[in-house]
Parts: sequence; C-alpha cells; structure tokens
Amino acid sequence: MEIVYWIAVALLGVLYVYAGGAKLVRSREQLLPLMQWVQDTPMPAVRAIGAIELTGVAGLVLPPLLGIAPWLALAAAIGFVLLQLFATRVHLARGEGLAGIGINLVLIVLALAAIAAWLGSDW
Repeated sequence: MEIVYWIAVALLGVLYVYAGGAKLVRSREQLLPLMQWVQDTPMPAVRAIGAIELTGVAGLVLPPLLGIAPWLALAAAIGFVLLQLFATRVHLARGEGLAGIGINLVLIVLALAAIAAWLGSDW
C-alpha cells in the first residue's frame, strides 16, 4: 500500500505544486486563461488557496517521509478532498457543468487513493 500512497502523492504533488505556485505568483490576467473563477474571486483569496495547496503537499510528503506525526498526511489528504468538493461547487455554481469539474473529480479520486493507502499502511 505504500507504493500506492507514494504514487497518489506524487501525482497530487505535481498538480498542486503547479496550481498552488501559479496562484501565488501569477497575476489575475495570467491566471484567467486556465482558471476563469479567479475573475470573480478577490486575489487575496486566490493567493490563500495557493498557499493552502502548497502546505497540503508538504503535509502529504513530509510526515510519512520523516516519520514525524504521520497522521498529518491523512489530515492533508482529507483537506484536499474538501478543497476539491468546494471547488466543484464553485464550478457548478458558475454553470461550467461536467467539463468544468473534470479535474476536480480526478483530484478527489487521487486524494481518496492516498487516504486509502495511508489507512492500509503501517504508519
């Protein structure tokens, strides 16, 4: 199960480091082509979401890797599921339909895989 966990974490990590980093350093105009929801969202909130995403990646990777408070990895994975559920709600409220929530569903599945692998491990 550890291998499944690390595969899920690697995929989540790549996606969230990219998305979270972009939200932290790019302007609204640079984000708009990929994330239309930033048009209606205050930039401090967009930056906060980016910081939460990067912190979540650290929470998935560092505790199991270092063996310190490994329960934090489970909390981070659950946090990602909640984040994506709220993101799905935003996309549906904006009328984006299934096309707008596809990546959210993929990220939910990956986070759930990480949770399942963590629960099935010896951590």
